[in-house]
Amino acid sequence: MNRLKLLCAALAASLTLPSCIENDLPYPVVVCAIESIAAEGLAGDPAIDASARRVTLPLLETTDIREVRITEATITEGAEASLAIVGSHDLRLPLAVTLSRYQDYAWTIEASQTIERRFAVAGQIGATVWDEADRTARAYVGTDELTSVEVLALKLGPAGITRMSCADVPDLNESNLSALHDFTTPRRVDVTYHGRTESWYLTVEYTDLKVDWSRIDAWSHSAWLYAQGQSDAQPGFRYREEGAEEWIEVDAAAIAVDGGSFSTQIRGLRPQTRYEAVASSDADLTEVRSFTTEAALPLPNGGFEEWSKPGKIVYPYLSDDDAFWDSGNKGSATVGETICEGDADVRPGSSGTRSARLTSKFASVLGIGKFAAGNIFIGTYAETVGTNGKVNFGRPFAAHPVALRGWLKYTQGKIDRIDKQPPGQTLTTDDYDQGSIYVALGTWTAAAYGGTDQSPVQIYTKDQSTFFDKNAPDVLAFGELVLTESVDGWTQFTIPIEWRRTDAVPTHLMIVCSASRWGDYFTGSTANRMSLDDFELIYDYGDL
Repeated sequence: MNRLKLLCAALAASLTLPSCIENDLPYPVVVCAIESIAAEGLAGDPAIDASARRVTLPLLETTDIREVRITEATITEGAEASLAIVGSHDLRLPLAVTLSRYQDYAWTIEASQTIERRFAVAGQIGATVWDEADRTARAYVGTDELTSVEVLALKLGPAGITRMSCADVPDLNESNLSALHDFTTPRRVDVTYHGRTESWYLTVEYTDLKVDWSRIDAWSHSAWLYAQGQSDAQPGFRYREEGAEEWIEVDAAAIAVDGGSFSTQIRGLRPQTRYEAVASSDADLTEVRSFTTEAALPLPNGGFEEWSKPGKIVYPYLSDDDAFWDSGNKGSATVGETICEGDADVRPGSSGTRSARLTSKFASVLGIGKFAAGNIFIGTYAETVGTNGKVNFGRPFAAHPVALRGWLKYTQGKIDRIDKQPPGQTLTTDDYDQGSIYVALGTWTAAAYGGTDQSPVQIYTKDQSTFFDKNAPDVLAFGELVLTESVDGWTQFTIPIEWRRTDAVPTHLMIVCSASRWGDYFTGSTANRMSLDDFELIYDYGDL
């Protein structure tokens, strides 16, 4: 009996033992992302902002935002979505979707749509004031006689699918706008499209203002002048350096007119100089408006003259205190490789003695490793995580260059290393690798992009959702050169920088140069080489 009790106790203990063992093994971290998406009725390419986990679909104005049809969507392999992304969705509000594998990642899919609306009247002063939320449009004129206003243009819905009507005109269109002339009180216009009707209210009001400034956006060598005046008057601008006696008149052909608004760009200005400007509408003048041009900031170590090697790693700077550029050498050095270094081969006519040489390699130990693209970039290499790297792009910079100019040589080879495929592409060993240089200016923050205050945009090669997106909302300007064939001798290049706005001031600058364009995906050619020398930022459009 005692033996039986002991056996039962032992059996009970063995059955309860597993419940006392905790699984302390952590789940792997797999960041889930929407990698690609397609939809009907788009005005351009979808923008995937991996840092904000947001997809923006730019809709044509004729697309029904309440029934946006998403036709394709690719998410991280192995992940599951909380709802079917492919299908029709009402995107008046962002669509929330959670992607899950071992962890949950909340994404949103939203739509951006601009419906071009116009309301212009004869003798209008300034631009029409629109309130989309309240559906009102207000125009100003220089007379208080509002019973016989001539409407010059009216468009309140998407082109080709909109029907307009008002109390005394059941079918309001371009041929009978003259019937809409009495604006002693606001006029209601019913607008129907996509089977739904909304009411807009149009107002015309008197103003004694003849001409006024809207704003001035001053860069280092140019300035944009914006003003408003009477639509049927002759607009004009004049400017001069402060203290000068003579005014410089802007040629009428250089003035853009949009109803009662007009603008121009003046070029050939001097950096950090104070100027005066006046806007005119016929004989009426604004007050004198002063503005100061900004500094034309130089590009630190643009000649790639400064190099150091305090240990086994080559750095494109002399010390941490003056670091502006960096490379992937910290990562490749873990297996004894250098993919970026100074070189005595400089471009003809250079005043310097060094250039940058980028070499793509298969960085490995005993045949185990990954492809490493030769690269140099503005920012800092953050850390190596396993066989992946984290780099932080960007440095503080508040200026408006219009181009990046420099010198390069480039050797191109066929792809011989393929790890991951770039979205939308299927690269093979029959394809040639490509080199790339791109420049971007923006208002990125470390909080939004994972880097530091100095270098805010963090790229983690293990997580494609962190890869740089030129269409992200914080990108103010961008330019890129893609090299699709070898460049045998030193050749000068110029990359124009396209600005989205003239009034925004960037906080950071990034330049990224890679001997292998798809290096982030560990795909490319070990034959690729790129040499770079004498980079400079161009600020004067006259120098292009």
